[in-house]
Amino acid sequence: MRRVYFDHSATTPVRPEVAEEMQKYLTEYFGNPTSLHYFGRQVRKAVEEAREKVANAIGARPEEVVFTSGGTESDNMAIHGIAMINKNRGNHIITSAVEHHAVLNTVKALGKQGFTVTILPVDKYGMVSLDDLANAITDKTILISIMHASNEVGTIQPIKDMAAMAREKGIFFHTDAVQSMGKIPVNVDELGVDLLTVSGHKIYGPKGVGALYIRKGTRWRQTLFHGGAQERLRRAGTENVPGIIGLGKACELAARDLEKEAAHLAGLRDKLIKEVMDKIPHVQLTGHPTMRLPNHASFCFEFIEGESMLLSMDMKGVAASSGSACTSGSLEPSHVLLAMGIPHELAHGSIRITLGRDNTEEDIDYFMEIMPPIVERLRAMSPLDQETEFAVESSCAACKVSSSCHR
Repeated sequence: MRRVYFDHSATTPVRPEVAEEMQKYLTEYFGNPTSLHYFGRQVRKAVEEAREKVANAIGARPEEVVFTSGGTESDNMAIHGIAMINKNRGNHIITSAVEHHAVLNTVKALGKQGFTVTILPVDKYGMVSLDDLANAITDKTILISIMHASNEVGTIQPIKDMAAMAREKGIFFHTDAVQSMGKIPVNVDELGVDLLTVSGHKIYGPKGVGALYIRKGTRWRQTLFHGGAQERLRRAGTENVPGIIGLGKACELAARDLEKEAAHLAGLRDKLIKEVMDKIPHVQLTGHPTMRLPNHASFCFEFIEGESMLLSMDMKGVAASSGSACTSGSLEPSHVLLAMGIPHELAHGSIRITLGRDNTEEDIDYFMEIMPPIVERLRAMSPLDQETEFAVESSCAACKVSSSCHR
């Protein structure tokens, strides 16, 4: 059976170059980087070289990069670190309704600790309005956290304009760049952000490692972990050396190959979107039509549940998802789609196709070979489709419309 992987927003395979680099630090160079002896010094040097690679990839200084266990921890560190040290200045935090739960659940938790939280609405494309953001800012606002690009619908937010607005008011700005890193340019100075989140396993690096960029001079303090003096007192705990080495290499390769891979992915994405919209009826593209990630295509199929489609696709060897991997076990439709105004029943019929560097046009062709029959079969079984057909037929009979009906 042909196997096609279309779920790169959930995770990516580790690039061979990354795995090769990591292997040495699992066996040959095993020292603790905080040790003063030869074995420790070897590893410390490699960790700092990896820090430079991450910094170079996002246009930062090495000392502004803190290694973490991944995107969720980085988001938590960013938000808690700003909130707790700046609460004497204000207690208001702004985010959006389409954030990853690592951000949404963190600000909601702070809302139970005396902070005021504003969750901004989005338009039908999942885009935050600059006017809404400006109107939400108060003299108590200390932090704005808006993701760079959506993991679920691929929409790219106008982070540069948002961050400039925050900077004018003396407000710290954090962006989760987990999905945008390696797909579109991510430069902290061009974006103007104070804090930025990166994750290894979204850019062909290992799982369980990430980074948080903290701009020099940012009033921030992390209090999640108490322990040793690692990461310049910013994150206690022995460093995940193989993971850090892998993250550094993955960032280096992502920056080097960005332009070529983005062009390759955008070509595949556009082919996929066009063929789905042309060949399968009753489908809606979700997310912004142009301001979207080059590898991202997401759809809502009327009269079908997304889970049924995903299981049918898997039986044919195609792996995709219905949204964030962190919420794939939930029976509720995506909070992102609902925030975009998509009806509850339609949101249940969502699937997300996220392409990767190894995907080909033949993969798209195979998807278009198996998908129309899957949709047709599931709709034939769907009571929703049958109800709609009955309603249309009754309407046509009642008004005595001829066979030229627009239907």
